[in-house]
Amino acid sequence: MNVLVTGGAGYIGSHTCIELMSAGHEVIVVDNLSNSHPESLKRVEVLAGKSVLFYEVDICDADALSAVFETNTIDAVIHFAGLKAVGESVAQPGRYYHNNVTGTLVLCEVMANYGVYDLVFSSSATVYGDPASVPINEQFPLSATNPYGRSKLMIEEILRDLHVSDHRWNPILLRYFNPVGAHHSGLIGEDPNGVPNNLMPYITQVAIGKLKQLSVYGNDYDTVDGSGVRDYIHVVDLAQGHVKALEKLSENPGAVAYNLGTGRGYSVLEVISAFERASSKTIPHQFVDRRPGDVASCYADTSFALQELGWKASKGIDEMTRDSWNWQNKNPNGFVFESE
Repeated sequence: MNVLVTGGAGYIGSHTCIELMSAGHEVIVVDNLSNSHPESLKRVEVLAGKSVLFYEVDICDADALSAVFETNTIDAVIHFAGLKAVGESVAQPGRYYHNNVTGTLVLCEVMANYGVYDLVFSSSATVYGDPASVPINEQFPLSATNPYGRSKLMIEEILRDLHVSDHRWNPILLRYFNPVGAHHSGLIGEDPNGVPNNLMPYITQVAIGKLKQLSVYGNDYDTVDGSGVRDYIHVVDLAQGHVKALEKLSENPGAVAYNLGTGRGYSVLEVISAFERASSKTIPHQFVDRRPGDVASCYADTSFALQELGWKASKGIDEMTRDSWNWQNKNPNGFVFESE
């Protein structure tokens, strides 16, 4: 199958490209490189032993995107491209809605023009808002607490509406929990711009000496040790979930959502301890006040993905932390070389 991967040079996209090629698919990547580095795709090619057709294209540019469809036979699309920092979305909501929502509308219009209706969409557990209980299953009420989450929820609703209006539209909505880790080779991994927004890259940058210490937001939650509990999933498990979703499209499931998580939660302090074991480094940390809107515990019910996709996460916290450290230790400055 010829698969167009939007945002394919990014963290989850690059790992998914490897899994797609390992499964025998041909990969075409479009990415505007606003939050990624072209070096990641060079390393993907090394790991996969195959070339990746890459176009530096913004999905909001209908003409440039149309040229990619005109030049290539495309059977399905996996759609990662989007802005993803919660705090930034609160400060710049217009930019997030334009890039994420308008970009998806442009993509869908171009897809329809070329008769392509199979789509796997990169959604997020943020569409559950502040859940009343855990574990969270796909039937929970949907809401969002910030513009980033609302952009994901809007796109889910748009894709459902497209399916209702025309059953040729065949979208699968994958709701990720907290992706962490890296390819076991250490050649590709998470390389955030600026100060990381997520726990694991912050920990790895403290370990490598780029950041002084970690702030742990809250130590008085009703959890195993007072720190917040989240469902962390290894990025390779997550990437393999996309391959399974792509296979599911052949059954025309029609606008179905699946949780991709491990089905269990780890506290912040448990993650720190696991990382210290994996790296033999001490992670200095301090407790600070809770962040507004943070919940005590959030983890997935993953039984539907197992039942429908035949997919289940296989890697635990020790592999997540080991591979995160391996990536950061081998690439202290990410994909950027000292000379750049």
